[in-house]
Amino acid sequence: QVQLVESGGGLVQTGGSLRLSCAASGRTFSTYTMGWFRQAPGKDREFAASITWSGGSTYYVDSVKGRFTISRDIAKNTVYLQMNSLKPEDTAVYYCAAATTDGHYKYWGQGTQVTVSS
Repeated sequence: QVQLVESGGGLVQTGGSLRLSCAASGRTFSTYTMGWFRQAPGKDREFAASITWSGGSTYYVDSVKGRFTISRDIAKNTVYLQMNSLKPEDTAVYYCAAATTDGHYKYWGQGTQVTVSS
């Protein structure tokens, strides 16, 4: 099992910044990719960004490219999501997830609320 704990959410004005953290524990060696997903009220959960533990390859949904940066600290088993130039449409619950080598996101955190006021 892998446990994921997110932190760093909150309320910010349009144009502001937040940094989310996701601390992983347990059988983290079984994970290959870490991802951030988000779910806005009344909408389906969507992929935001991901990073591989080993090579640090990153992927982003088009709507956050150039504004969000995902990174990882291997020594701390922690993944970060730096969010800049935030917009009201970024308001959502943000979830951290871990995928095994088959690409399936098997482990999920409890989520952290991000609210961007206009």
